[in-house]
Amino acid sequence: MSQGFLSRFDVGANGMRRLLNWWPPFRGAGIRVREIAPDFRSATVELRMRLLNRNFVGTHFGGSLFAMTDPFFMIMMMKILGPRYLVWDKSGTVRFLKPARGTVVARFTIPEERVDEVRAATESGEKFEPKFLVEIVDGDGVTVADVEKTLYIRRKKSDGA
Repeated sequence: MSQGFLSRFDVGANGMRRLLNWWPPFRGAGIRVREIAPDFRSATVELRMRLLNRNFVGTHFGGSLFAMTDPFFMIMMMKILGPRYLVWDKSGTVRFLKPARGTVVARFTIPEERVDEVRAATESGEKFEPKFLVEIVDGDGVTVADVEKTLYIRRKKSDGA
């Protein structure tokens, strides 16, 4: 089972950053990937306030806030674990804590302990559904929303899976 056309290309962190910055849903929403670590253990994404991503009351549109967090834990874990693993986004939940204005930032990290946890849980071929949390913060460092992502991860049954 393939994970899609783009997953077949072996692009490094900088190439992935460029690719995501040209991805139409991100460009249209004003989402910018500022940094992806060379080992894919961290990433920084920002969303600037623009005319087209404001909601009815003049704050950031909630869909844009969620979109800025959507693919990162999945892509990071795919790159960290490599082609012998199947990684999918399973679910996501956003909690809006304060009105978001100005530039907001999400910083994603996957520490080695989480990678070890995934490898141990999937060693026998079982699926594992770890949860990851990222906070979206404003220019003052105040958390305006947090997003919990659940991934579906398992080792592929064979190299052709």
